[in-house]
Amino acid sequence: MQRLISSVIAACAVTAAGAALAVTSACHARSGPTLTPVIELYTSEGCSSCPPADRWLSTLKGDVAGGRAVVQAFHVGYWDYIGWVDRFAAPAHTTRQRQLAAWNHLSGIYTPQLVRNGQDWRDYSRALSEASPARASISLNANAPDAFEATVIPADAALSWSAYWAVTENSHGSKVKAGENAGEVLQHDFVVRQYVPVGDYRGNSSLTLRAIPAQAGHARLISLVVFDPRTGKPMQALSLDC
Repeated sequence: MQRLISSVIAACAVTAAGAALAVTSACHARSGPTLTPVIELYTSEGCSSCPPADRWLSTLKGDVAGGRAVVQAFHVGYWDYIGWVDRFAAPAHTTRQRQLAAWNHLSGIYTPQLVRNGQDWRDYSRALSEASPARASISLNANAPDAFEATVIPADAALSWSAYWAVTENSHGSKVKAGENAGEVLQHDFVVRQYVPVGDYRGNSSLTLRAIPAQAGHARLISLVVFDPRTGKPMQALSLDC
């Protein structure tokens, strides 16, 4: 009996190892020669004009699944004082929005703000248009369920670049009980749940991320955006669905 139990345990261990290998090998993505548009929405549950923008962002699921866009909803907390605290907001999101305002020579920040490829963008209908050549290539791999590695190769080895990781989740909802959206049930996709700037680099480099665990019912995307640190404009971006 003991020998049988040991054999079963060994077989299970091999099966589990094989399953883990299959998941890891499937969780790989490589960027192409064209820049994948990076769409950022700065939004807040305390902003009455934000829900239509949130709903528009959700329409991009097909484009994201097809690798035609990297999409992120950065919730900010500077409207919390009105009466409703946005549980998805983080100070780092506001810091990034202020940096984008500086790159765009804007006098202030606002919601909802759409940012396309590092630029303040008002024409939602053309958010995914005007493809351009990428200035870097990215390869993303899952080394473990929540451990990810990226290899970044700039088009020109002399180019300096920066990057950030973003972990986003879909299918979140909130029943708002106060503030401008009191009584509304808001639905959110591409919610940034983890935002990790990784500094400045030159030439080829590898980056790693320990991501927050995936949540049942909230599809998770792991994204890396490589950008020009002088302008904030993306050089390439890539998402991994695992």
